[in-house]
Amino acid sequence: MSKLSKQDKIDIYNSWKNYGKSVEQLGREYNVTSGNLRYVLSLMERYGVKVLDKPYENYATEFKEKAIKRVLFAHESARRVSLELGLSNGGQIHNWIRKYKEDGYNVINHKKGRPTHEEQRQADRGASKADKRPKTEELKTYCRERVCKKIERLSLPKNQKPTAQEIATTVTQLRQELHVTVKFVLDTINANPDLPHLSRSNYYYTLTKDDKNLKNEKVMKRIKEIFEEHRHRYGYRRITAQLHREGMRVNHKRVKRLMVKMHLYAITIRRRFKYSSYKGTIGKIKSNLIKRHFAAIIPDRHWYSDITEFHLNGEKLYLSPVMDGCSQEIVAYTLSRHPVLKQVMDMLDLAYKKHPALNGLIFHTDQGWQYQHAAFQAWLKNHGVSQSMSRKGNSLDDGLMEGFFGILKREMFYGFEKTFKTMDELEQAIKEYIHYYNHDRIKTVLKNHTPIEYRNMVLNKAVQ
Repeated sequence: MSKLSKQDKIDIYNSWKNYGKSVEQLGREYNVTSGNLRYVLSLMERYGVKVLDKPYENYATEFKEKAIKRVLFAHESARRVSLELGLSNGGQIHNWIRKYKEDGYNVINHKKGRPTHEEQRQADRGASKADKRPKTEELKTYCRERVCKKIERLSLPKNQKPTAQEIATTVTQLRQELHVTVKFVLDTINANPDLPHLSRSNYYYTLTKDDKNLKNEKVMKRIKEIFEEHRHRYGYRRITAQLHREGMRVNHKRVKRLMVKMHLYAITIRRRFKYSSYKGTIGKIKSNLIKRHFAAIIPDRHWYSDITEFHLNGEKLYLSPVMDGCSQEIVAYTLSRHPVLKQVMDMLDLAYKKHPALNGLIFHTDQGWQYQHAAFQAWLKNHGVSQSMSRKGNSLDDGLMEGFFGILKREMFYGFEKTFKTMDELEQAIKEYIHYYNHDRIKTVLKNHTPIEYRNMVLNKAVQ
């Protein structure tokens, strides 16, 4: 804002008085706020141009105190008092009131310039002993009125009871503005039956709660980002693990509470169809070598396989993957529109091409007809692989693959069927998910690593 000279003020007054220019227009021309300009024009209208020649005046303490009390206790307008007293600046009386409150409701004429070291030491000693609380009943009455008025305003916009957080924030503002204690403000509020009450303990609890919410903002933002990045597939456990991977030390209970607060809920499983490839005994049934001890110490010692079925728009799609028992990586997989033997044989070739060292490997499946087929069993025998089969009608013996199929369908198929218009789109989605599963999706059983990360970690340790 520009500082106006005496001639500027005269020109502004003439333009406003004689040529009918508005205050807003003149304010834009001279880069002055309309409020200050209105006060100057009112001052010149009342006292004439001679008021501009008024020299600087150092007002007495009694003069200031009288003006302040007219505004605070007589409830007169600050602008009206300033005009009647002929103050050159409309904001001057507001500065007096501010200093009046800061000095413990006393009018003190401060010496201009920087104080000497001795004066500063004396001022510091005096400030520590000074009681800046209202000393007279008149001042206490003013403070109580101010407190009640501000608390009443909280319920005006919504016409409903304000929250504890809103009241606590207002109490803090009043304490700083009036230089009174929290007890004084709360006692004033609680003594008035028409005002919402707030206990002292609740006040401090609310302040602490606000601090916690501020600390949680960064965590909540990252939680939501992770939740969206993984397409609502991560629950609070995996999100906690991901935060730990990123160096954020957050307790899982805190993550769960914040997710509930943000209404973030992971996808839940909905089993609809169960495909069975069992057609009776058509070949040789192998014994169960795994016996539900699914985990392997190093990769390529236990492999698991099964076939699952997808229904979409009256069509069917079959997925046949191979999973490693150590890292739970999907080593290879094939997709087919029909459950044929070629699908399983192609899967074996892809897995062998990726990891050819198969000596000592146990390949575990259920008793599906493909796995009883002579060609399938011959391939395993020729590559030095021992075959293992679950017991008939016992899906728990093949629990690792059943668990993967449940995760797969829960996170990318159930509830998303309408997003796939064709089988080709579904096939592409399955391929993308398996890549995501291997490279991006952390698993708690793998110490919060992805399957590929865990495989590399185990192999590196084995080499060392």
